Amino acid sequence: MLHTVRGVVLHHIRYKESSAIVYVYTDLFGRQAYLVNNIKGKKAKFRSNLFQPLSLLEIEAYHKERSELQRLKEIQNYIPYRSIPIDPYKRGQAMFLAEILYKVLREEDPNPNLFHFLEHSLQLLDIAEEHTVNFHLLFLVQLTRYLGFYPDNQYGEDRNLFDMRNGHFKDAISLHPDFFDQACSTALNLLLNATFESLDKLKINQEVRGRFLEYLMDFYRLHMSSFGKVKSLAVLNEIFRE
Repeated sequence: MLHTVRGVVLHHIRYKESSAIVYVYTDLFGRQAYLVNNIKGKKAKFRSNLFQPLSLLEIEAYHKERSELQRLKEIQNYIPYRSIPIDPYKRGQAMFLAEILYKVLREEDPNPNLFHFLEHSLQLLDIAEEHTVNFHLLFLVQLTRYLGFYPDNQYGEDRNLFDMRNGHFKDAISLHPDFFDQACSTALNLLLNATFESLDKLKINQEVRGRFLEYLMDFYRLHMSSFGKVKSLAVLNEIFRE
């Protein structure tokens, strides 16, 4: 049956000479894979830049239940980005976040709240004129709410170390080693109380930001099977080191 859906591009791979398989998180069907023909050459029907990381697409496609690959008919940007494709910092963040979303969003059932979170936050990143250096940190912290391991925020003077295994703050490191250090635990508390609209007020220095992101990747690995290594992390760190 032919359906029109909206979706966020997670990843794409070349397929044969002039086609691609595009992985998209959609509003109606969760994660889906689409076969897109005619993306190369003089007779190309679709521009390849449609499939850049985290592009927001409107897709007309033939959906079959239990099919691993859906057949796409039409595709277009329904909210074209104005700054993410050309801003090196935002482009690096988009590449990094798309890799993580590709790893963790596996369900083929719709989750309207998660889709709205993705759509809304990415538009805010695109229109932001400054203070986006902590965007990916806040995005990943808020994403855990939809993945089932959002931290329990009871941070305080006597509970200032974040326990990654149990997802809450404690007063001392226990028998296992999976804790944020104190500076990164404080940063986590700040992020748990922040919004995308208030990012300009969020102050985390470069050294703590780098360590925090490493801890955050460990936190995801503890709670998401097969999370593995994030290849684009090194690229992101290099971009924000400049």
